[in-house]
Amino acid sequence: MKEQEMSTHAPVVLPSIEGEKIKEKAKGLLKYLGPAFIVSVAYMDPGNFGTNISGGSQFAYNLLWVILWSNIMAIFVQILSAKVGIATGLGLPVHCGREFSKTVNWGLWSIATIAAMATDLAEFLGGVLGFYLLFGIPLVWSALLTGTITYFICHMQKYGQQIVERIITAMVAIISVAYVWEMFMAAPDWGQVAYHVAVPMLTPDSVMVAVGMLGATVMPHVIYLHSHLVQTRRTTADHDDCVHHLKMAKMDVFLAMNMAFIVNASMVIVSAAVFNGNGLSVDSIEAAYMTLQPLMGNMAAGAFGLALLASGLSSSTVGTMAGEVILNGFVGFDIPISIRRIITMLPGIAILLSGINPMEALIVSQVVLSFALPAAVIPLMLISSKESIMGRFKNSVLTNIMGWIIVGIILAMNSILLYLIFTGQA
Repeated sequence: MKEQEMSTHAPVVLPSIEGEKIKEKAKGLLKYLGPAFIVSVAYMDPGNFGTNISGGSQFAYNLLWVILWSNIMAIFVQILSAKVGIATGLGLPVHCGREFSKTVNWGLWSIATIAAMATDLAEFLGGVLGFYLLFGIPLVWSALLTGTITYFICHMQKYGQQIVERIITAMVAIISVAYVWEMFMAAPDWGQVAYHVAVPMLTPDSVMVAVGMLGATVMPHVIYLHSHLVQTRRTTADHDDCVHHLKMAKMDVFLAMNMAFIVNASMVIVSAAVFNGNGLSVDSIEAAYMTLQPLMGNMAAGAFGLALLASGLSSSTVGTMAGEVILNGFVGFDIPISIRRIITMLPGIAILLSGINPMEALIVSQVVLSFALPAAVIPLMLISSKESIMGRFKNSVLTNIMGWIIVGIILAMNSILLYLIFTGQA
C-alpha cells in the first residue's frame, strides 16, 4: 500500500525543472536587453531636466499627462524603428538614402543634424553643469572634462556595443535611483499626481513648456539610432528568428521606456511638490540645485547633481553615436568622431561663454527637437509601411492609423506653438 501511495505522488523534481525553465527564459531575455536602454538615455537627458523642472515649478502637476502621452508615443516609434532594423538588417537612414531622392535626403540630413546639435547642446550643458554643481569645477574645465569622458565612452565601442550598453545602463540606474528617491522624499500630493496624469490640462502660457516636454521626450535622433543598434542581436534573416527577436525587442523597449517615464514623471513631481509647493518658480538648473539644499537637504541636492551628471555624460555619448548613423546613412560620408565631438560641443561652449541662461537654452533646444520630430517619424512611417522593404513585417492598418495620428498630434502642437509665438501669447 505504501509503495502504491508513493507512486501516485508527483515527482519531487518538478519545482527544479520549473526553476530551470524560468532561468532559461530570463537568460533568453537578457541576451536581447540593451539597445532600448541606450535609446532610453535620450528620454531622460538634461533637456528633460530643463523642461520638467520648468513645467513642475510653474504649473505644478498640470503637465504630467504630457509625460504619459509622450512616453506612449515614444514606445510606439521605438518599436517601429526596432522592427525596421530587425526585419531588414539595415538602419532607417540607410533605407531613406535608398528610397528618397538626393534632395529629400539632404533635407532630412540637414534637419537631423540641426536636431542632433540641439540635442547635444542640452546633453553637453547637463554634463558641464553636473561637474560644476557637484564639485565646483569651473565651467570651462567642466566642458573639457565632459567632452573627454564622452569621447572615451564612445571609443569603447571598438571593443563591442555591449560594453557601451553596460556603461550607459549603469548611468541610467544612477539617474533612476537618484530621482525616484527624491520623489518619495518630496512627499507630493499623490491624489493630484494621479489626477493630472489622467486628465489633460493646457493653458496658453503652458504650451511652450508642454511642446518642449514633448520634444524632450520623443527624440528624433534615437528613432534613427534604434534601427541600427538592434542589428547586433540579429543573427539570421529567418522569419521565425526575426519574429522572436522583435518580441524580445518589444520587451526591451517596454522596460527601458517605462523606466524613462518614471524618471520624467519624478522630475515634474519633485519640482511641483518642492518648488511650486513653496511658491517658487525656478528658471535655471543651478537655482534648482541651490533651492533643493535648504528645502530638502544636501543629500537631495547631491542626488540631483549626480543624476544630472550621469544624464549629461550618457546622453552625450548616445548623441554622438546617433550622429554617426545619421551621417553615414543619409549622405554616405563620415567625419572622424573626434572632429564631430568638437563640432557638437561648440554651441554649448558658446552659450556658456555668452552668459545666456542655460535653462532657457535647454527649453528652446527641446522645442527645436519637437519641430524636427516629423522629419524622423514621417520617413519611419513611409519605410515601415512598404511591403517591398519590410515583407511580412510591414505595418498593419491599425499601426498605420496610430502612427499617422501621432504625426498629426506633433504637427498640431507645433502649429499651436507657432501661432502663440507670432501672436505674442507664448
